[in-house]
Amino acid sequence: MTKERLYLYDTTLRDGQQTQGVSFSTAEKCRIAEALDRLGVDYIEGGWPGANPTDSAFFDNAPKTRATMTAFGMTKRSGRSAENDEVLAAVMNAGTGAVCLVGKTHDFHVETALGIPLDENLENIARSLAHIVAQGREALFDAEHFFDGYKANPDYAIECLRAALEAGTRWIVLCDTNGGTLPVEVGEITAAVIAAGIPGDCLGIHTHNDTESAVAASLAAVDAGARQIQGTLNGLGERCGNANLTTLIPTLLLKEPYASRYEIGVSRDALRSLSAISRQLDEILNRVPMRQAAYVGASAFAHKAGLHASAILKDPSTYEHIDPETVGNARVIPMSNQAGQSNLRRRLAEAGITVAPGDPALARLLDTIKAREEQGYSYDSAQASFEILARKELGQMPSFFEVKRYKVTIERRKNKYDQMVSLSEAVVVVKVDGEKKLSVSESMDAEGCDRGPVNALAKALAKDLGPYQDQIADMRLVDFKVRITQGGTEAATRVIIDSEDAEGRRWSTLGVSPNIVDASFEALLDAINWKLLRAE
Repeated sequence: MTKERLYLYDTTLRDGQQTQGVSFSTAEKCRIAEALDRLGVDYIEGGWPGANPTDSAFFDNAPKTRATMTAFGMTKRSGRSAENDEVLAAVMNAGTGAVCLVGKTHDFHVETALGIPLDENLENIARSLAHIVAQGREALFDAEHFFDGYKANPDYAIECLRAALEAGTRWIVLCDTNGGTLPVEVGEITAAVIAAGIPGDCLGIHTHNDTESAVAASLAAVDAGARQIQGTLNGLGERCGNANLTTLIPTLLLKEPYASRYEIGVSRDALRSLSAISRQLDEILNRVPMRQAAYVGASAFAHKAGLHASAILKDPSTYEHIDPETVGNARVIPMSNQAGQSNLRRRLAEAGITVAPGDPALARLLDTIKAREEQGYSYDSAQASFEILARKELGQMPSFFEVKRYKVTIERRKNKYDQMVSLSEAVVVVKVDGEKKLSVSESMDAEGCDRGPVNALAKALAKDLGPYQDQIADMRLVDFKVRITQGGTEAATRVIIDSEDAEGRRWSTLGVSPNIVDASFEALLDAINWKLLRAE
């Protein structure tokens, strides 16, 4: 059976940038556009040229892409011709192959927000889009507030779409701008639009996630006949976000009935890069990735319960709906106080630790893990610390160096500008190959900024480890998380540190103590020891 083509339209660089706290630089927008193009989306909406300096600069420096680069703007304003509207002119001057204009389709917004007659709004839509077509560009029309408009005045909402269609518009996009329309309504209204004479192969869907159903609503529109889907990476977007392309893309490629009915521009090979692209975006934004994100989250294929892990060992499909490698993710068997020996054996095997079945050391190690979790440890989020603990309990952990003592002091003093500043100083004494070594380091960086006592400790600890120094030279700390937890009857501080090296390996370690410096130092020690294990 011949598959129908679905088209993916990414608006991460425009609608995604409207996320609270998100602001892309021009260079960052270029990096994201290149990643989207490698993935295989059909359209990349780069922003609104003329609306802000960053968007204008992006179109001046936009990378060459296979995907159709698209500029976003609005229909012409009343009292001006399309040819003489300077706002529309700035959008056209971006020189993109496609232009998407947003226009009102809800009579309430036309009369209240724009303050113009309904017929005049129809004329603005038609003339604006006809101007794009006349310039040899592909025209797209974002029908703003369409679903609310259709429910209030279906005849007028359809008239707006018809005005765009008759002007030569390639794609007419039904927008659930407020994000409150549920999937069943989206499907019914999309079907009604097609029945009214707007062809499905000209229809797109643009949903927001205010009811946590943007992905489902997008699929409902496809089921009804729409053939373009708009969304963003990681579901970025205003308020609660947009339809999440990192969920939609694998669903369309891997799940029925979509996999057998439709084809998209993303190949199975490109799909394997999806998790990496998702994490790259979070890294650009300096955001912690959402662990529970479908398909690409770090916990998407994590099996914590012992019963689940036991079945996974026999056949992964018992508790996994797809092979995690299909989307570039990985299976995780975390250690926790719910873990059984199945989890333990699997995790030990992944770490390269061999323990014979029935070995009493397994039960002892499991008891140790559960006891430490009572104290506040959480090994399901720190796999490297779990490996080190396991090797110590099983007598398989080399002793690379020994910490004899450490000290941190924090001082408030005036700098040369007569400003009060903090300065941390750490002293660490280690014993390596029978020789004691003392290292001192301050927390001040090259720019004169204080990086805190943990930074000073990390620098002092890694300053002189003798023969191991070269093996940790490419190691760096990339994330530091602190949580106050309850261990038994006493509050404890849990510190989790993420480290990375030049080979791209990333590992998590943890420490627990009532004292945040002690907890941090424990996590630092595990991080270095794990790195040395891998170097061996």
